[in-house]
Amino acid sequence: MPASSTHRPPVNRDVPLVRRQALEGPYVLLTFRHPEVAAGARAGQFVMIKANTVSDPILRRPFSVMRVDPSEGAFTLFLKIVGPGSHALAELRTGEEAGCLGPLGQPFTAPPEDQEAVFVAGGYGIAPFVLFGEELGRAGRRARAFYGGRTAADLQLCDAFDGLGVPLVCATDDGSFGHRGRVTEAVAAHLDTRPGPVTLYGCGPDAMLHAVARLAERRGVPAQVSVDPWMGCGLGTCLGCVVPIRRPGEARPKYHCACTEGPVFDARDVVWP
Repeated sequence: MPASSTHRPPVNRDVPLVRRQALEGPYVLLTFRHPEVAAGARAGQFVMIKANTVSDPILRRPFSVMRVDPSEGAFTLFLKIVGPGSHALAELRTGEEAGCLGPLGQPFTAPPEDQEAVFVAGGYGIAPFVLFGEELGRAGRRARAFYGGRTAADLQLCDAFDGLGVPLVCATDDGSFGHRGRVTEAVAAHLDTRPGPVTLYGCGPDAMLHAVARLAERRGVPAQVSVDPWMGCGLGTCLGCVVPIRRPGEARPKYHCACTEGPVFDARDVVWP
């Protein structure tokens, strides 16, 4: 179960876009200058951000921090253009600013030293695992990544783990790249032959997270999942992101804010639909 976070308090500021790297289709990498996020963000944490343009709706949106560069005072987001908010962010030009609050949320907790960290990512849920891979690498821990999508076009960050010492297994529903089928099938095959104990880490669609939780329960391994409910403020005020959680010894679930008490939870505690 994730331990209490000791990260720095969030800082609200306008942040300039430093770099924009267009990927294939609706995907883009955006790097912003925000010294506090760059110095304090940990894997699994996020920022609430919106473009400071008339085309962007009023509410900020949560995005996982993918990379940090403390020397530059900058952090990078992996964006899929879906609606008007992400579109406005993706259309920013270098030097233009976005309103950003962060770092926010509870991060992933590293596994014990004798365990392999197994990342299970769906689509743009791969983002926090790039930073997590870097963190674990610096600590001398072992990690392995499983990256799934509907088609090969959804797997835009296959090269992000190059140089991190994190083996990568890809899976697509249509078989256009890597394992044909769901990414959790590839994870199950790895658990059948794993050399030692593991901890699972999931980030992606709810159905995939639920599958990770079921897999962890069947195999008797711990799992942490990063949930992604609708989020309005990021500070636990609007209560739009509450998640039903039932911890050992509790008779009934209690609602916890994903923005402040999550987004990372023990998969055994989440009350899945």
